[in-house]
Amino acid sequence: MIINPSSSVDLSRFGRPEDQLEVLYGLPRVVRFCVKCNMSNQQPMSSNEYSHGAGSVKTTMQFDEDGVCHACRFNELKANETEIDWEERERELIELCDRHRRNDGSYDCIVGGSGGKDSAMQSHLLKYKYGMNPLTVTWSPHLYTDIGWKNFQNWLHVGGFDNFLFTPNGKIHRLLTRNATINLLHPFQPFILGQKTFVAKMAVKLDIPLIFYGEMPGEYGEQVSHKTSSYAAGNDAESEGFQLDYYRGRDVRDMLLGGKSIGEYLEEGVPLVDLQSYLPMENEVLISKGVDWKYLGYYIRWVPQDAYYYAVEHTGFEANPVRTEGTYSKYNSLDDKVDGFFYYTRWIKFGVGRAMMDSAQEIRNNHITREEGLALMERYEGEYPARYETEFLNYVGMTREEFFEVVDRFRSPHLWSLVNDQWKLRHTPWERTDQRG
Repeated sequence: MIINPSSSVDLSRFGRPEDQLEVLYGLPRVVRFCVKCNMSNQQPMSSNEYSHGAGSVKTTMQFDEDGVCHACRFNELKANETEIDWEERERELIELCDRHRRNDGSYDCIVGGSGGKDSAMQSHLLKYKYGMNPLTVTWSPHLYTDIGWKNFQNWLHVGGFDNFLFTPNGKIHRLLTRNATINLLHPFQPFILGQKTFVAKMAVKLDIPLIFYGEMPGEYGEQVSHKTSSYAAGNDAESEGFQLDYYRGRDVRDMLLGGKSIGEYLEEGVPLVDLQSYLPMENEVLISKGVDWKYLGYYIRWVPQDAYYYAVEHTGFEANPVRTEGTYSKYNSLDDKVDGFFYYTRWIKFGVGRAMMDSAQEIRNNHITREEGLALMERYEGEYPARYETEFLNYVGMTREEFFEVVDRFRSPHLWSLVNDQWKLRHTPWERTDQRG
C-alpha cells in the first residue's frame, strides 16, 4: 500500500543535503546494519514510558568495531560453553525453585502473559518440570484477535493454569491509545504500561514472592550482562537496559501517559482512579515485600522457535492461519489487532519493521541465513497492516487521512526521502553494498 505524503508536512525538510538533514529522537545520523543479522543501529532500546514525550532521545542498538550488533554478540554466548554452562544454570534454577516452592496450596511464583508461545512455555516448564505453583496473569490486549483469544483459552484449559485477566477501563484505554498515537506515534504504549506494571502489582497484592519473565533482554540488544539473572528493583542506572518503571521520587502529576502529563488529564476531568492501573509502583514496595524477579532465559537456553514448538505440544498453541502482515512468520505477537500498527509505526519512526526484527532473531539462532533475511525483508518490510485497519482507526477515532498526517509528522528526514512523490527509506540493508555504513 503506497501512501502519498500528507499536505500538512513541510517537505523541504526532506530535500536538504544529506549532512544537513534533521535527525529525530537522538538517533545515529549514519545508518548502519549489522554485518551478521542485518539489524539497524536505529533500533531503539527500552526506555521509561512515564518520561516518553515526542522529543524523547532514544538509546539505540550498539555495534562493536567489527560491525556486529550487541544482540548478535549476546546470542553467540548461548553456544559458548566456556561462557555459559547450561547444566549449571539449570541447577541454579532448581535451587531457586526449591527456596520458593510452597506446599500449602498457595502460589509461589507469577508469570505474566497472554498465552502466546513464550508465556505458555514459561508457565508450563515451571509447573510441570520444576514443580512450581505459578499464577498466570494477563493484561488484556486492546482488541483481541480470534486466534489470540483461542490461544489464551488453550493456555488455561489445555495447559492447566489459574489466571487473572485484567481489562482496563475501555474508555480510558481508548483515550490513552489515541493520545499515544497522536503525540508519540506509539499506539501500543498503554498495553506496554500494563505489561510492565500489572505483574508486579499482583505479586505484591497476593504475596507471591517470585516473578518470572521470559527471555533475557540482551537477546534483542539491551545493554545487560548474560551473567545476571535479574536487575534489582531499586537500580536507577539507565545503562542497565530493561527495567521495571517506577515513580523514582517523581510527582505523579508530572508523569506522562500517551505523551501528556497526568496533571493535564486531571485538569480535563479524568479521575486519578481511572489512571491508577497504568501507574507504576514505588520500588520500595517490591523491596519491602521481598519480591524477586528473574529471567527464565538466564537459566535455560531460550530459542523463540523452540518455544513455539513447545507451546504447540503442551498448551494447544496454534499459529495464525495466515501470514502476519509486515513479516513472513505466523506465530509471533498474534493476540492484538493493534500489533500490526505497533510494528508499522516503529518502521516509520526508526526504519525498523517487523520483518527486520523477525529475520534478525532467526539469523541469530541459525534458522535462516543472512541472505535469506535480506530477501524476506525486501519482500515484506514495511507492509501496511490493512487487515485490521478499520478496527484500529475506529478504536482511536481517526480517519485514514488523519492517521497518515500523524504518521508523516514522525518521519525523520535522515531516514526518509521522497522519490516520485512517494516515501522511500534512504537506507535499507538489501540495497547497501557497504553493510557497515
